[in-house]
Amino acid sequence: MTEATEERTMGAIATAVVALVALVLSGGALIVAAGASGGSPTATADPGGAAAPSSVAVQLDEFSISPSTIEVAEGGTLSVTNNGAVEHDLAITGTDLATPMLAAGQSADLDLSGLAPGVYEVLCTVPGHDSAGMVGSLVVVGDDPAAADGHAEHTTAAAEEDWDALDAAMHDSILAFPAETEGIGNQLLEPEAVLDDGTKVFRLVAEIFDWEVEPGRVVEAWGYNRQVPGPMIKVDVGDTVRVIVENELPMGTDVHWHGVRVPNDQDGVAPLTQPLIASGDTFVYEFEAREPAIGMYHPHHHGQMKLPNGMFGVFQIGTVGEDIPLPTGRTIGGKEVPEEIDVVAEVPMVLNDAGAIGYSINGKGWPATEPIVVNEGDWFVVHYYNEGLQIHPMHLHQMPQLVFAKDGFPLDAPQWEDTVNVAPGERYSVLVQATDPGAWAFHCHILTHAERHEGMFGMVTALIVEEA
Repeated sequence: MTEATEERTMGAIATAVVALVALVLSGGALIVAAGASGGSPTATADPGGAAAPSSVAVQLDEFSISPSTIEVAEGGTLSVTNNGAVEHDLAITGTDLATPMLAAGQSADLDLSGLAPGVYEVLCTVPGHDSAGMVGSLVVVGDDPAAADGHAEHTTAAAEEDWDALDAAMHDSILAFPAETEGIGNQLLEPEAVLDDGTKVFRLVAEIFDWEVEPGRVVEAWGYNRQVPGPMIKVDVGDTVRVIVENELPMGTDVHWHGVRVPNDQDGVAPLTQPLIASGDTFVYEFEAREPAIGMYHPHHHGQMKLPNGMFGVFQIGTVGEDIPLPTGRTIGGKEVPEEIDVVAEVPMVLNDAGAIGYSINGKGWPATEPIVVNEGDWFVVHYYNEGLQIHPMHLHQMPQLVFAKDGFPLDAPQWEDTVNVAPGERYSVLVQATDPGAWAFHCHILTHAERHEGMFGMVTALIVEEA
C-alpha cells in the first residue's frame, strides 16, 4: 500500500466508522442488573415472610445462571451444578469466593461463611460468558430487623439504569475501532528450507505466551510461534510438506491436520496414530499435499483446553480461482457473476468463543479486530474457520456473500447469503463484491457475541469500502 493510499484508507476509517453508530447491531443494548459488592446495603430477612434458605441449588448453562437472583441465609451454602456442555464456574464479584472450573455435569459447594449480608454480583469467569448472559445477583440475608427494607431498596435501585451512560458506552466502544494491540496472528509462514527434492520445511513451536486480545486485556495464550491464530501455512498441490513441531508446553501435545488428507500415521491423534510429543520433545510430520484444501491445524490431545486458549492455525493447499474454482460466468440467484474476476484479497477469518481468548476474530476482539479495506467494485474472498465451541452466524451488512465452497470442496450449487452459519470445525469460503462505499459492520449475529453492557466487543469487524 502506498503512503498516499494508506493516508486515504486511514482517513476513510476515521470518518466512515462513525456510520457504524447508526448500524448498532441490535434494537437496544443488553441490560443486566449489576448488584453492588461488598455487602452494602444490608439485606435482611422479611419479618413477616419465610426465612431465607441455608442452602440453594444453582444451575449453570449456556448461557445462564438459574436462579438469576439467589437468596440465601447468612452463613449458607450454594450447591452449584454445571448443566451445560462447556466449562463454567460461579464467582462472587469483589470477593475471593468462587467454585472451581466445572466440566459438564460436575458440581461443587460454595461455602458463604463469613460473607456479610448484602447484595453481590455473581458471574461465570470464562471470558465472554458474563456478557453472554451468565451474570446474576446473590442476596445474603441477615437477621437484623432494623434494616428489613434493605433488600427491597437495593432491588429498586438496581432496576434503574443510567440510559445516557449506556448510549455513551456503545458510542465510545464503536469509535475506538480500529485499536492497536500487541501481536498479529495469521502471518504467512515461509518455509525455513526447501530441500533438493522440493520438500518444503516448516517449523511450529508450541508454547505459552502473553497475548493482547483487546486493548488492555492481556491473557495467557497457548499457541504456535507466539501468534493467535498460529502462522498460516500455504502450499501448492503436489508439494511434499515437512513440519517440525517443537513442544515447549508444560504437557504433551500433537498436531491434527483438520480437513487435510494425510497418511494415517500423520493424522496427529496421540496415542492412536503417533506417540505423544512430550514436553521438551520434537516431532516431525511429513506428507504430500495431495489435493486442494481449506484446512486447519490444531492439537487433538486435550484440544478442549488448548484450542479455546489459542492453539489453532490455517493450512491451505492450492490457490483459489485455480485449484479451488470460483463460480464465474454464471447467473446465481438472479445475480450475474462476471466471467473474469480479479480477487484482490483472500481473508482468513478464524472464529473463537471460549477459553482465555474468548469471543474473537483472528485472535482479537473489537475494537482490536482488523478491518477489511478494499476499493469500490473490488471482489474479495473470505474463508471462515470455526475453531470455537459454538455456531456463529456471520453477517456482513449490505453486500451479500456468495458461498462457493464448504470445507474446501467447491459447491455444485453456490448460493448468495447475507448470514453464513458456521458450526464448530466447519470452513466456508465466500466471494463478495464491494459495491457500496462506506464502513459496513461485519459480525456474528448472536448479539451477545458482539455487544455487552460496556458496548461493542468480541466478534465484530468492519468492511471499509473506499469510493472509486
